[in-house]
Amino acid sequence: MSEKDRIIEYYETFDEWGRLEREPIEFKVNWHFIQEHLPKQGHVLDNGAGPGKYAMRLAQCGYKVSLSDITPKLVKQAQEKAEECGLLERFQGFHVADARDLSCFGDGQFDASLMLGPLYHLQTESARIAAVKELYRVTKQAGMVFVAFMPRIRHVITSLLSPQHWKPNDSADGIAEFMNTGIFDHSDEGRFTGAYYFDIEKIQPFMENHGFEMIKMIGSSNISSLLQREQKDYWKLRGDEEMNKIIDILIKSAENPYVLGVSPHIMYMGRKVS
Repeated sequence: MSEKDRIIEYYETFDEWGRLEREPIEFKVNWHFIQEHLPKQGHVLDNGAGPGKYAMRLAQCGYKVSLSDITPKLVKQAQEKAEECGLLERFQGFHVADARDLSCFGDGQFDASLMLGPLYHLQTESARIAAVKELYRVTKQAGMVFVAFMPRIRHVITSLLSPQHWKPNDSADGIAEFMNTGIFDHSDEGRFTGAYYFDIEKIQPFMENHGFEMIKMIGSSNISSLLQREQKDYWKLRGDEEMNKIIDILIKSAENPYVLGVSPHIMYMGRKVS
């Protein structure tokens, strides 16, 4: 099965909208920084949007939005969500498209672009470069981009904590091989699609090599990802006011470079400069 087919098969059955509903911290932290760096108005691409959680918020804030994803079911779901929320008029299109080939969009079409998923599903360097080049092409000069990465060291931690859950990283040799390559293919059928995890120190030069200047990197769920369910439930039961204060703390810690490695997702913010 091809890399593309594996991704589509996985997300045809995975509830990505539900994941962000069940784990709202990642979305809330990301959104804080996205809205801080977006232009005041304009046309925004949500590339690899899944069911469109970020795209809906962009539309609610008055942006023109174009949405793309490799999985047809998720693109259809996003269109249905937009209609359900009364936001269809804000959308310029819903496209089934591979992040490596955004030929459905013109050069410099977008004032800002999101790519909060595709990169960590692309296991070859050539595929990752193709996706970033397409992101560069469709974004206007000086336009902002928001790109998600998964850090390698975090998956090492996760594998050590739950080895039976992340085979073949249930052995020292498996983890050592993963640390060397960053490539992960789950041994169990139906589990997380094949993925690529970056060394954090290589993210900035990777993006710079393809025409972007880094503004900042943040840990999307950062230190909260270390909490067990019992600990998360404790803070939720304290009520919305207390939970909002916790989220404020997480937003303040998100930029701390010393905690980037514990966050399952890192969001890079940069500007197209060359």
